[in-house]
Amino acid sequence: MTGFTALLLAGSRPGDDPVAAYAGVGHKGLIELAGETLLARVLHALDAAGAARVFVSTDAPEIAAAAGKLRLKAEVRVVPAAESPSRSVGQAAEATGTPLLVTTVDHALLRPEWVRQFLDAVPAEADIAVLVAPEAVVQAAAPGTRRTYLRMRDGRFSGCNLFLLRTPRALSAVALWRRVEAHRKQPWRIAGLLGPQMLLGYGLGLLTLDGAVRRLGRKAGATAAAVRTPYGLAAVDVDQPADLDLVRSIVAAGPISETC
Repeated sequence: MTGFTALLLAGSRPGDDPVAAYAGVGHKGLIELAGETLLARVLHALDAAGAARVFVSTDAPEIAAAAGKLRLKAEVRVVPAAESPSRSVGQAAEATGTPLLVTTVDHALLRPEWVRQFLDAVPAEADIAVLVAPEAVVQAAAPGTRRTYLRMRDGRFSGCNLFLLRTPRALSAVALWRRVEAHRKQPWRIAGLLGPQMLLGYGLGLLTLDGAVRRLGRKAGATAAAVRTPYGLAAVDVDQPADLDLVRSIVAAGPISETC
């Protein structure tokens, strides 16, 4: 799939970002890795994957300025970030339409082949899809790394910060995400949104990954799918200072193989 439209989330966290502070810069996207900012690395990966347009969602003037200086084959536009990631995605999707690939500025190791594999593997019937990596694949690529995993009946999986809003029906899933995000400190409200059977099934380890994703999609009024990646490093983003140390060590070791 080439000529796609992508959204790069590059908003700022409320308060100080611990990773940006650790790196001594004003915004995570300006952290340099092998002489290139995270912003530039992600934009170049999307460009090489075949993007025709990339929208950079940010509230940081320095990120907007840096994005405007890059020369890519893809058209790059800066759009204002909303008050949360889900609102930024919904706002952008309503303006740009679908399909829309979504990723984040801290996807420091992003490779074009990861993007292409994801887009090619999304089922034709899916309205929305998410890329995930099995734990064994992640650990083989980055032994000992600590990621957040979903514990399912058929294994443990880490998200890879790549999503595809394939049809307009995906906006209903974004709306559910927005409601969940709004109640993240009120678990009883989230239980009401997702339903007790869903939460109980997950808590007891009864749900498979595909089954859980399908059920979440139905709850939102869309067909949802999970795509498994063979690239373990696709699950490595830069949320904590330790993550930055990890990606620096990976990049310092040499070119990232297509068979990570």
